[in-house]
Amino acid sequence: MRMIENEAVVAAVRELAMRAARDLEPDILDALVAARDRETSPLAKNVLELLLLNSDIASREKLPICQDTGVAVVFAELGREAVVRGDLEAAIQEGVRRGYRDGYLRNSVCDPLTRINTNDNTPAVIHLELVAGEQLTLRLLPKGCGSENMSGLAMLPPSAGKAGMVRYVVDLVLRAASNPCPPVIVGVGLGGTMEKAAMLSKKALCRPVGEPHPRADAAQLEGEILAAINQQGGGVHGFGGCNTALAVHLELFPCHIAGLPVAVNIQCHAHRHQEVVI
Repeated sequence: MRMIENEAVVAAVRELAMRAARDLEPDILDALVAARDRETSPLAKNVLELLLLNSDIASREKLPICQDTGVAVVFAELGREAVVRGDLEAAIQEGVRRGYRDGYLRNSVCDPLTRINTNDNTPAVIHLELVAGEQLTLRLLPKGCGSENMSGLAMLPPSAGKAGMVRYVVDLVLRAASNPCPPVIVGVGLGGTMEKAAMLSKKALCRPVGEPHPRADAAQLEGEILAAINQQGGGVHGFGGCNTALAVHLELFPCHIAGLPVAVNIQCHAHRHQEVVI
């Protein structure tokens, strides 16, 4: 049994919060460069150049890529052979608190009724999963509301089939238009129950951009949805072209014979995500 110190978790999450706000990972940078190179609209191509310039300035100057530094969503995978000394959830929350304070990041979390700000961007949303091994993996995904507000959930009947599911996802992305700051990454959760589908749609965004689902039929479906979205021509920030979405990531879970839950979580072009293994 391996012991993980509480303060190691706090320090790791603090660093993740600051890095996520200012440093785009290679997967999204590569996807943006590829989108720029294949873009057919001169205006959209120019916008993509500006987005890449913005990300470079943010990283070099240690400034947030976007003023909306989001709600911190943390996916924690704890090995069954590992123990965190103290309270794991409290350590993650303290790490978020310090990261947003020390990184001078905007505090955007408030009470849903009074709208009073918590002033430290906590509480973060935490998803904990027990896995094999003796390590702790932490993935931090800040979610701004320009993209989060464009998310959706449908409890489709099984008769809707694959075609109905694809139509729901494509229509939702098209209705979102320029609000989520495209080009977007589209996370889709298919199956399970209402809350499971929603969680899967967000977890799908943790996968490296463009990495296909390991199941061949799911990977093929990802490609079909991506092509259908980009054929509509909404484009970068609504300026047209062929890059409304950079990728579609699908996650699956078995569901009831009488249901077909489908959830969609959209991520903006500044696909902020960081990961660490302790």
